[in-house]
Amino acid sequence: MPAVLLSGRLVCRDEVEAAAVRDGLPHHLELTRAEPGCVSFEVRATADPLVWLVEELFVDAEAFEAHTVRAAASEWGRATTGIERRYVVSR
Repeated sequence: MPAVLLSGRLVCRDEVEAAAVRDGLPHHLELTRAEPGCVSFEVRATADPLVWLVEELFVDAEAFEAHTVRAAASEWGRATTGIERRYVVSR
């Protein structure tokens, strides 16, 4: 199976959403980077305090799917559920 690459932006509407990203991001990065099949996982702040760049690489679709399920059910997933994600996924 081919690797899965996700790239894009996490776009907050306001400071409340941005604070949820800043507060939850360190633990989310730690958990995701420890997942089986995670090759790389980067979320970087931009000059706009409401926008983050996201780059994820997983070894295959199975690892990527496991990540999305885990992340959605996590504290991060609950805290950021309403934040806009402008992602492109390629294989």
